[in-house]
Amino acid sequence: MTGRLFGTDGVRGVAGRDLTAELAMDLSVSAAHVLGDAGAFEPNVGRRGRPVAVVGRDPRASGEFLEAAVVAGLASSGVDVLRLGVLPTPAVAFLTSALGADLGVMLSASHNPAPDNGVKFFARGGFKLPDSVEDDIERRLGEKWNRPVGDAVGRVREAYGEADRYVSHLLSSLPGRLDGLRVVLDCANGAAHVVAPEALLRAGAVVETIGASPDGLNINEGVGSTHLDALREAVVERGAHAGIAFDGDADRCLAVTPSGEVIDGDQIMLMLALAMHESGRLAKDTVVATVMSNLGFKIALRKAGLTMVETAVGDRYVLEAMRQGGFNLGGEQSGHVVMLDHATTGDGVLTSLHLLAQIARSGHSLEELASAMTRLPQVLVNVRDVSKAKAAASEELASAVAEAEKSLGDTGRVLIRPSGTEPMIRVMVEAESQAEAEQLAGRLAEVVRTACA
Repeated sequence: MTGRLFGTDGVRGVAGRDLTAELAMDLSVSAAHVLGDAGAFEPNVGRRGRPVAVVGRDPRASGEFLEAAVVAGLASSGVDVLRLGVLPTPAVAFLTSALGADLGVMLSASHNPAPDNGVKFFARGGFKLPDSVEDDIERRLGEKWNRPVGDAVGRVREAYGEADRYVSHLLSSLPGRLDGLRVVLDCANGAAHVVAPEALLRAGAVVETIGASPDGLNINEGVGSTHLDALREAVVERGAHAGIAFDGDADRCLAVTPSGEVIDGDQIMLMLALAMHESGRLAKDTVVATVMSNLGFKIALRKAGLTMVETAVGDRYVLEAMRQGGFNLGGEQSGHVVMLDHATTGDGVLTSLHLLAQIARSGHSLEELASAMTRLPQVLVNVRDVSKAKAAASEELASAVAEAEKSLGDTGRVLIRPSGTEPMIRVMVEAESQAEAEQLAGRLAEVVRTACA
């Protein structure tokens, strides 16, 4: 790995090559030191006053050795560890708070393929660490330290039964039951393959699943929120009211209508925003979203008399803006939706439950609810193997973007940004027609390839 270790969602890389057991252990040791020195560990928490950490993972095979490394690093630093087993990222965030832990650790690479993995940390209360704390953790990797011995070392115990606490929390947030709804869940062969079906069943839905048989190597493989064809086919064939697709760690979800139409995160946020506004629960009549949100989303919010606050890409930045502004709904087009009244991070299972509850409560179909927003044609091209630094400094690229923006006027927009989790530059164009969006995106992508190689 080169450059800053932490991306927009923790430290990621190919497990065993980029993200090694040694690095995972060093990260956990450094996190314990940084948070301890900053006074983030509550005195007299845990056995004999030791701080407590919870550790969860998705089903990737590499998660087994990375979990062992993280647990070893924390315990050797004098931290008691509760091993949660395979659970969604938002479950680990919730349990960090619910169990009074000082630190939460999740091992997952989200929607990435099985060979990848990642480490992300949660502070007390279940919130992701700010950039400054991550920088401190990275800076102190490998430093010399006094190692606890004897009864000062941390103790480790299993806490797999805490999954039920998370499911019960999700159900307690619901405004109504899901009786009568038939739902197909695509669990991406990932972290939600047990808790998501259980939550929907307990809420009253009739549930069928695909992608619910993880073997450690098939996570996100042809299933999940980044591969929707299997879910679309299953929903149509089985006559379901809706389909829900999670990613590998279930911090996001997308939906599918009975006719097989994909409903993205912008549309889901709009439906939730309208329902919350109607019931008086949408704080300050405002939704927080990123620069990647479709222009049609902004137009629909404006039409409903609602406001949008815009942030950089990454649900952590959405959450920061929500906390600073006192807002309770935000998210990303990719399906990360933060419902701050009930969660401290994006939660796909929570989002799906509230979306389905709106269908059940309103009596309207998913298509009817989604029709409140008209998506402008949007084309996203990922350009790999180019220099992010050159892209930021390229006058040729800046000129090409300015020319494209001039041709679009007020009817579309252009966004060029480096990926925070993968080695690529993303080129996004919105326009009145699909053909125009594709033409401009293709032209800009070629400029990125030639000018930034």
